[in-house]
Amino acid sequence: MIKRTCCSCAILLLLLSVNRTEAHPHVWVTFHSDVLYAADGTMTGVRHAWTFDEMFSAYALQGTSHAKKGQYTRQELASLAQTNVDSLKEYDYFTYARADDGKKLKFGDAVDYWLDYKKAALTLHFTLPLKAPASAKAIKIEVYDPSIFVDFEFAKDGPVSLSGAPQCVVSYDLPHQPTPAEQARLSQLDAVPLDASSTYGEIFANKILVKCP
Repeated sequence: MIKRTCCSCAILLLLLSVNRTEAHPHVWVTFHSDVLYAADGTMTGVRHAWTFDEMFSAYALQGTSHAKKGQYTRQELASLAQTNVDSLKEYDYFTYARADDGKKLKFGDAVDYWLDYKKAALTLHFTLPLKAPASAKAIKIEVYDPSIFVDFEFAKDGPVSLSGAPQCVVSYDLPHQPTPAEQARLSQLDAVPLDASSTYGEIFANKILVKCP
């Protein structure tokens, strides 16, 4: 069970605080990403839509005022969305990008963010602008939690897309299935949790690949 503590341990967990030494639950996120390009052919950012699992959505909504039972407007969820993106900033929004020369691309703060609620699940929409447009011919974007506390999975329908880059091609790679040794380590995370500085989660990254002529 998720336990509250007096110290914040946010990881995109909206209003949730977690003591990782006492519990290691997973939050499941199904996501779609739209890679954004400008008219001059440079990449300018990524637009995400992350849908949280029903159990976490129900927990996160506790105490949120709403006018209609079972329904929440964007305005009613605005404070929750703000808390969410503020928390995500510390963890680089779980989004990492590199150009074809290996250079890391740096994202700025999230913009155009909001939450909606459909079919008993919260979806966070937000855009991550690059601090400087990228003109690389190939770019790799990875989405993962370094500590493997949050489980990310591509949406089944239209998981990735391009906006403003008609000459480019986008594809994606699913995380590999854990080997027996990796599975054994994953099973031990409740007792020996990873922290945000860990690089272990990278081996289970969801990868988006963009190639341009």
